[in-house]
Amino acid sequence: MNFISLTFLIFILAFYTVYWMLSKKGILYQNILLLIGNSIFYCWVDWRFFIFLVLTISINFFLGKNIGFNLNNKKLYLNIGVIYGIGSLAFFKYYNFFIESFNKVFSLFEVEPCLSTLRIIIPIGISFFTFKALSYLLDINKGKIQPTTNYLFFFNFISFFPTILSGPIDGSKKFIPQLEKEKTFDYGKAVDGLKQILWGLFKKVVISNTIAVSTTAIFADIDGQGFVTLIIGCFLYTIQIYTDFSGYSDIAIGVGRLLGFDIMKNFNFPLFAQNIADFWRKWHISLTSWLTEYVFTPLSIRFRDYANWGLILAIVINFTIIGIWHGPRWTYILFGFLHGIYYIPLILMGKINKKKKFKKGKILPSLTEVWGITKTFTLVMFTFVFFKVETITQGFDYFERIFLLETMSSEHEIPKLIFLLCFVLLVIEWLGKHSDYAIQSLFDKFPRLFRWPLFIIMIALVLLFNGEEQQFIYFQF
Repeated sequence: MNFISLTFLIFILAFYTVYWMLSKKGILYQNILLLIGNSIFYCWVDWRFFIFLVLTISINFFLGKNIGFNLNNKKLYLNIGVIYGIGSLAFFKYYNFFIESFNKVFSLFEVEPCLSTLRIIIPIGISFFTFKALSYLLDINKGKIQPTTNYLFFFNFISFFPTILSGPIDGSKKFIPQLEKEKTFDYGKAVDGLKQILWGLFKKVVISNTIAVSTTAIFADIDGQGFVTLIIGCFLYTIQIYTDFSGYSDIAIGVGRLLGFDIMKNFNFPLFAQNIADFWRKWHISLTSWLTEYVFTPLSIRFRDYANWGLILAIVINFTIIGIWHGPRWTYILFGFLHGIYYIPLILMGKINKKKKFKKGKILPSLTEVWGITKTFTLVMFTFVFFKVETITQGFDYFERIFLLETMSSEHEIPKLIFLLCFVLLVIEWLGKHSDYAIQSLFDKFPRLFRWPLFIIMIALVLLFNGEEQQFIYFQF
């Protein structure tokens, strides 16, 4: 059930109406409805793995209670949970990748491969709900939270339909208490949710989908493009993946707010990051926070005797895992590894923890800020080439053609509308960068007579550009 579809519109309107009608009956009825809604939503997307989802929820619910209350075998139950979670990801997402890589190594020595791949279908959302479940068990083990004894609440935490497919990856510490709390309709929160949904739809439908036509053509014919077109291609793909993924996050957060839930922020205007550490504090925040807490921090403690080199090793491992998390491709692994390497100058200069903030009320950035933004965007932009291509060889071919400075007589012509949309995006995001999302309070100073036409124009553009249905990029992860 795609967020950008008539089916989802009918689903959310019906669900929203009944959900708030049940608010007078109490939180139990709302949670029962939420369980039904979560189940319908997931089954509609992919019914084949609903039983696996229920099994995962049930196993982690049982393990969580035993980790929290069975002190004698606490470590055993935690290990079972970690093995189950990582094992599920390894089998569904990486089994064939491991087998194919293993066979290639053997073929180098002219040894006949003896292992065969399987026809495996990946459960949609597995990377996201697995990380939710793992953080729940790890937090109980560390004493940060008490395990919930209510299966209904736990089911809704793991399977919450706005976030199950592509996040954000909310933690149980903040989310489960919201399921336990009585909710009353809040008009202001509902309006704010609708505005964020609209901004998410605008970014995905109007900007990302429009850009996708050109980036698909450019990356499909790398050898037929000149160096200028290839540079523009990786610039546009960076904008495309940002507007696609942050657009999804905005819609998910907005839908959650309509239902009275506060979901964690997943993007904080990363296009204006001034160094690579600043970028990862602003990009896919829920994943970065998860790995920082459960991977990087333990590694940095273990390697602390090696000073900066221990920190570098922890960073590189952490970002390589970020690459692996995205899927079974060497290009993703290289993508993550490169971002880890980007951290080395910051670590050696002692600037890794220095946060960059823009002063409120300042319309234009300083020259230093412009340099930092440009430098960071360029580094990130080039790594996204490996995120887009299928093989590392294709990525190197892409850069080879750029560095050869070749021009072609016939290249993909990029519509001027795309550059206009990129400009509009950057201006709106810059003006709204101190809010949770760009248009949250951007138009509030305008009189209602001017404010409403702006929203109507955005809605009209979403309807006008909403042609052939396109999935969100992060659905594949």
